[in-house]
Amino acid sequence: MNDAAALLAEPGTLAVFGFGGHAADTDDPRWLRVPLEAFDAPASLEAWQVDGPVQHGRHGALRWSAGGSWLYAALELDEREHGGPAGAARVAYAQLREFIGGRDERQVLRLWNYQGAINQGDGDTERYKLFCDGRAEGCGDWFAGGYPAATAIGHHGDPHLLQVYLLASAQAGTAVENPRQVSAWRYPRQYGRTAPGFARAMRLPAQDALAISGTAAVVGHASAHAGDTAAQLDEILINLEALLASAGMPAGFDTQAPLKAYVRHLADAPRVRERLQQRLPGVPVLLLHGDVCRSELLVELDGWRYA
Repeated sequence: MNDAAALLAEPGTLAVFGFGGHAADTDDPRWLRVPLEAFDAPASLEAWQVDGPVQHGRHGALRWSAGGSWLYAALELDEREHGGPAGAARVAYAQLREFIGGRDERQVLRLWNYQGAINQGDGDTERYKLFCDGRAEGCGDWFAGGYPAATAIGHHGDPHLLQVYLLASAQAGTAVENPRQVSAWRYPRQYGRTAPGFARAMRLPAQDALAISGTAAVVGHASAHAGDTAAQLDEILINLEALLASAGMPAGFDTQAPLKAYVRHLADAPRVRERLQQRLPGVPVLLLHGDVCRSELLVELDGWRYA
């Protein structure tokens, strides 16, 4: 659907997401405009719906909604007000941690992070690496028992905007790793002072769905197929199949398995769309203009797989 007001009016709507600068706006805390432009217009909206009544509100800059033992929470921060990428990430995660700590729905299952100019800077001063530093500081021991699934993508909107949102539950999920990839929190020093903290996927509490983290052409811990978008996309699909097998899910994706494809270069969008239509016929894919956290990586996929 493309009508945000109609979706927000439906019973059980936990959150609704629009994509890009043309998405409508509303003061409803359950609405969030993601600063990633869609390659297809009009862009579809993403809606999360639960069984049961939904409450919603604001806690300072944080917006939230809850119902049916599920919780959505989101923060948008201007990095300039917090000393840069590390400071903004530290504040965002500390505030989310504090808020979640006072809720019954405190089991974080899935996180999304959208940062402007994610690959700007060299070495340890690259903006994504600074974000990882700040995120770890803000989290403290929040995820000492295991990381949630997550995505981190660079947007082309306001370069100072950091957007973080999450899905949590009253029940814990089951983290899943990919045997073809080194776990992200075990990456060697060459990828920054602070390794990224996320699981490759998360089985939801009822074991009926898999939340898939941002998945790129990484084998072991190394990026594969530098400069070759098609080969990277094929490697991603191999990684996704390995992840499904590791999670005990059926192979392949179907019409009920929505995916997002983040594409770095505008010119690559048509070939990514065509290849996904060939390899994943009938699978709904939202094609977005976004930068992967490593500059040599040209495309990334995430999404959902239902049992």
